[in-house]
Amino acid sequence: MTDRIVILGAGIAGLCCALALAPTGRTIILLERDLAPPDGVEPAFDHWSRRGASQLRHSHAFLARLRQLIGVEHPTLLAALESAGARELTFAEGLPPAIKARYAAAPGDEEMSILVSRRSTLEWIIRRHVESSANVAIRSGVFVKGLICDRDASGVPTARGFALEDGETVLGDIVIDAGGRNSPMTDWLAEAGAKTTSQSEDCEILYYTRFYHLAPGQAEPPRGDIPATGDLGFLKFGIFPADNDTFSLTMAVPRVEEVLRAAVVRPPVFDAICEALPGVAPWTRPDRAKPVSKVYAMGDLKSRWQEMAPDGVPAMLNLFCVGDSLVRTNPLYGRGCSFAALEAHALRDVLAATGDPAERARAYSARVRRDLHAFYADMAEQDRGAAKRAVAGLDPRHKPSWRGRLLRSFLEDGVAIAVRQDIDLLRQAMRAFHMLDAPRAWLGKPGNLVKILGVWAKGRRANAALYAPKPGPDRAAMFAVLGLDADADLARLRAG
Repeated sequence: MTDRIVILGAGIAGLCCALALAPTGRTIILLERDLAPPDGVEPAFDHWSRRGASQLRHSHAFLARLRQLIGVEHPTLLAALESAGARELTFAEGLPPAIKARYAAAPGDEEMSILVSRRSTLEWIIRRHVESSANVAIRSGVFVKGLICDRDASGVPTARGFALEDGETVLGDIVIDAGGRNSPMTDWLAEAGAKTTSQSEDCEILYYTRFYHLAPGQAEPPRGDIPATGDLGFLKFGIFPADNDTFSLTMAVPRVEEVLRAAVVRPPVFDAICEALPGVAPWTRPDRAKPVSKVYAMGDLKSRWQEMAPDGVPAMLNLFCVGDSLVRTNPLYGRGCSFAALEAHALRDVLAATGDPAERARAYSARVRRDLHAFYADMAEQDRGAAKRAVAGLDPRHKPSWRGRLLRSFLEDGVAIAVRQDIDLLRQAMRAFHMLDAPRAWLGKPGNLVKILGVWAKGRRANAALYAPKPGPDRAAMFAVLGLDADADLARLRAG
């Protein structure tokens, strides 16, 4: 291959493009506005400034689908990640104690291992790996001011490269936008008269993360009956094991919870919440772990799906968007890195299959929609439901509809309980979560539905022993612990 590829951005999405395309022999140039990282995973965590990736110091994990892709296609990278401290967590390790006690491995369980690490470690190792390829160059501290494009013989806009602020032009046969959620590509496409379509909606949450380091001689607490991950309605939370004796805790607060989200960024409040969550407190107690970061906040969380070839008509030839510049997802689901990697490898396959620019554009758009849209739509639907429940939770006068109560009972007293007692149902649910199977397809299987309905029909009293312990206090109790005004948000909502 003699094609020259120019990539905007050297974050996870840009690096995944280089990872997928470097073995094809093409010349690859990545243009990154942030400076190169310091040498080593610890200096990278402590000092690497990534203005273009606000999620660098938030919790990360590579879902099983991405762990599989790396293991199959890039085994030397997987070895490098593990050598740097990234860890695999197996399906068996994540089982509830009641199921774990009677667990027997089955074919396919090995596919559900995830890779956990700090994002800075993941990005630093992947960057070093792709830079080892002779045909890959990463130019750091480079400011791109515009897209260079013209029109082909039929008048279709065609990408040619990027213009830099210092006047240099960097041209390529293939142009990739991996500039992330703040990529200016949308504006550049509009200026060029390229017609794309998109759908976007707010995730209605804000994200707060703090990192910890285990004290000398301390180990992670054993997984108990009370999970270190939970959803209290007014607060979602999760512990994320990471590399080199570190872990992080992320809390997600609904947008409507203005009092709580204004307070949680303060370390004393964050610590008090940790103490009030029985599954989290064993991780963050002072004798076990020490905070090694401030509380990082991230807002402007949106879901966005962009079509670059709406109705089969390419918006621009030779231009491909990868990562958050194409599809943005709620970070709660941990799918952003997986989406980016799958898009990058899909692009590799499309470029190999045809040399026709228009057909490439159509094929890439179709492949992304085929492989990822169901997961995106499922996520967006869940976000809308969570946002409605958060608003309703602030209003003591709210009475859910009969249909709403029935659906909630089916999910909480049927699906959740059936999954807690049936290992085969849990396997299928987790395969869907990890993007190995289609989302919710397992719920539609007649045999599974019969199992769930059978459990649901028994009722809460008969199934009492199967319910998970409460993951934390209710809203009023939590606000009392934190010294916050539980009625302030309600008063604000009532005032309009």
